[in-house]
Amino acid sequence: MTLTGIVLIIISAALCIMVLAFIPTLLAVKRTAISLGALSEMVHKELKPALQELTAVLTELKTVGGGVAEHTDDVKRFMTALGEAGDNLHTINRSVGVVTGVLNTTSTWAVGAKVAGQYLVERYLKKRGGK
Repeated sequence: MTLTGIVLIIISAALCIMVLAFIPTLLAVKRTAISLGALSEMVHKELKPALQELTAVLTELKTVGGGVAEHTDDVKRFMTALGEAGDNLHTINRSVGVVTGVLNTTSTWAVGAKVAGQYLVERYLKKRGGK
């Protein structure tokens, strides 16, 4: 055998060993590709409806957001009116407190005047009737 023949035998043996080692790798790559295809199909089936639902939800949120923006002025007016009503109630409460104080003072003075009047009448009657 010549040197070229030996080299060719070594190259063909190495090529056979390499092909034998490469076959399981090719089979694993094939299984991975099939699994990846199934995963891609599942994601496509699941993702498409989810994206449609998300689009619908975003549309509804835009509608709700627009409605909220439209009624912001109404809420501000309501809050202003509520604050004014609170101020008015506070003023009424102070006025009622002042009136209550005046009535208490007046009733105290009236009771005092009544007692003093009775005392004076009794003294007058005693002086007149007693002398």
